[in-house]
Amino acid sequence: MTDAGGLFTLALIAGGIIALVAGGEAIVRGASRVSAMLGLPPVVIGLTVVAFGTSAPELAVGLQAAGAGQPDLVIGNVVGSNIYNVLLVLGLSALIAPLLVKQRLVRIDVPLMVGASIVFFVLALDGSIDLTEGLIMFGLLLGYVGLLLALARRESPDVVAEYEREYAPPPARGARAWLVNLGLLGLGLVLIVIGAGWLVEGAVTVARSLGISELVIGLTVVAIGTSLPELVTSLVAVIRDERDIAVGNIVGSNIFNLLCVLALTAVLAPDGVSVAAGALGLDIPFMLVIAVACLPIFFTGHVIARWEGALFLAYGIGYTVYLVLDATHHRALPAFELVALAVVPLTLVTLAVISLREIGRRRAA
Repeated sequence: MTDAGGLFTLALIAGGIIALVAGGEAIVRGASRVSAMLGLPPVVIGLTVVAFGTSAPELAVGLQAAGAGQPDLVIGNVVGSNIYNVLLVLGLSALIAPLLVKQRLVRIDVPLMVGASIVFFVLALDGSIDLTEGLIMFGLLLGYVGLLLALARRESPDVVAEYEREYAPPPARGARAWLVNLGLLGLGLVLIVIGAGWLVEGAVTVARSLGISELVIGLTVVAIGTSLPELVTSLVAVIRDERDIAVGNIVGSNIFNLLCVLALTAVLAPDGVSVAAGALGLDIPFMLVIAVACLPIFFTGHVIARWEGALFLAYGIGYTVYLVLDATHHRALPAFELVALAVVPLTLVTLAVISLREIGRRRAA
């Protein structure tokens, strides 16, 4: 790849990421306002429109990659986004300020995120997610949304007011407001389609020129790029001292990535989505372990402390370094693997001890 070609490819990737972030933001704002103007309850808007809006970049990239015959980018995008949502987004957010975890997240949403990860892993063991399996996963999403709506009916007026402030402010009426909001929604859709095309094209070009697999590119560049809307949303929520929204945003997004983005891609792709052996051997199990690790961390005191955020971030950096070393066959890879083999069990033991202490404390209270 020539210097000019390299610069053009980097510009393509950067432009794709910027378009995806801007498009996702436009979709969230436009769809939320249109839904409010149609008289939909604010809770419905928050749980459906906004959650889907932040996952729109992942869906656009998934459909674009599947249509171009690059299933590794589809899997890498979804799995990598779920990994970085927890390790990078929550890690950075918790470093800024300890994150509050609502009791409902620990009892319902996080176990459902773990369950969705397990379902995906089991269905992918045969090497693909086909049409029927995609429909099963999407059906689970509909059940999840139905459960959320049923629970929302029992929420207190304060919680409903919070959703209204965050997602559905009183909409302006009139033809001009309709045109502006529909235009915003249309602009967002155009931007994510264009951005997805640029990002996929640039990522594939880089992978081929460097001899790096499309799976690794999907797990890193593409995944981090499509996770930027969640990162921006969570950091803004922390800065505005709405820290519980930061956690709920990530958990909800991860569930939607699996049960909506991956499911719809498998349904709409001509031959479903194939799953590489490398992803089954490392990346998907790692995503599952991270989802399970959220339970004890979220469970202890219902707060993600700064040291836990630092732990998340350290693992995110370590995972990225491993992918790069493995893809380039670097001579430092064996030493890095030895360090990881020592650190990971120690972390798991620490989390187990903390969880047992918390259980004992609650029983004694």
